[in-house]
Amino acid sequence: MLLSFIVPCYNEEGNVRLFYDAAVRAIREQTDDFELIFINDGSKDGTLTRLREIARESDACVKVINFSRNFGKEAGIYAGLTHARGEYACIIDADMQQRPEVAMEMLAFLRSHPEYDCVTAYQQERHEGKLLAFYKRTFYRLINRLSEVEFVSGASDFRMFNRKMIDAVLSMSEYYRFSKGLFAFVGFNTYFMPYEAQARASGTSKWSFWKLFRYAIEGIVSFSTAPLRLTTVLGLLFSGASFLYLLVVVLQKLLVGIEIAGYPTLVALILLLGGIQLLALGIIGEYLARNYVETKRRPIYIVRDIIESQAERQP
Repeated sequence: MLLSFIVPCYNEEGNVRLFYDAAVRAIREQTDDFELIFINDGSKDGTLTRLREIARESDACVKVINFSRNFGKEAGIYAGLTHARGEYACIIDADMQQRPEVAMEMLAFLRSHPEYDCVTAYQQERHEGKLLAFYKRTFYRLINRLSEVEFVSGASDFRMFNRKMIDAVLSMSEYYRFSKGLFAFVGFNTYFMPYEAQARASGTSKWSFWKLFRYAIEGIVSFSTAPLRLTTVLGLLFSGASFLYLLVVVLQKLLVGIEIAGYPTLVALILLLGGIQLLALGIIGEYLARNYVETKRRPIYIVRDIIESQAERQP
C-alpha cells in the first residue's frame, strides 16, 4: 500500500461525501494504491450514516473506524496511524479547508526528495481575528521558550510523512497526546510547505477559544516542566522578600519607634501569599493528574465497530 489518508471526523455530515469525492479524484491522478481511513469520533449528527454509505458504494479501499464515544481529535489521529498500512500517511480534515490536491503535492515532494521524512503544511496568511492571531503567536513564543523541542508557528496537523516517522510516533503511546509536540519530538527532516486554507464546505469550526486555550495548556504541560520550576523560583523569591520585610519592620520598631504595620498590611500579605500558594498547587496538580491517569493505562480510544468497503476486505 502506497498511501493512507487519515481523516478524523466529528459532526461532518455535510462534508464527508464532498471530501471523499475530492480525495479520490485527486489521489487517482497519481496512484490507485491507496486507502481512506475515516475516524468517526462520536459524532452526534448523521456523519456515521454518510460514512457507511461511502464504504458500501466505494470501489476504493475505505475503512471507517467508529469510536464508542467522543475521544478527541488526538485519539482519532493515533487510531488512524495505528490502522494505516501505507508507506506514506497523510492527516487531513474532512471539512474541505485542507484540500486533497495539496496533500498530493506533499506526496510528490516526499517521493522526489528522499532526504525528507515529513511535509507539514502551514498557513502564511491566517484568515482569523486579530485577537485570536495574537494569542496563537503568544502561545508559540511561550512554548518555544519553555520546551526542549521547537514548535513552528502556524504549522498544522495537516501533514504527510513516511513509514519511519509513522512508526516513531506510534512508539509513544501516552494517554495525553499533543500531536504537534510528538511530531517535533521524534525529529526527522521536515519540509514546511505553505498553503491557503479554504472555507469550510458546511458547518462551523469545533474549536472555540476556550478549547484552544485548554489545548495550549495541554501542550505546555506535556512538553515542559518549566511551570514546576517556576513554583520553586516563586517560593524562593517570596521567602526572601518576606524575610527582608521582617527585618525592615523590626528595625523600624527598634530604631525609629514606628508602630508595626496593622490589619490592612496583614490582609494584603495573606491574600498575596495565599494566591501564590494556590497557583503553585494548581500547577503541581496539573502534572499530578496526568501522572495519575497515565498509571491507569486506560486505552486512548475504544472502537465500537469497523466498517470496510468491498475493496478493503479483499486480501
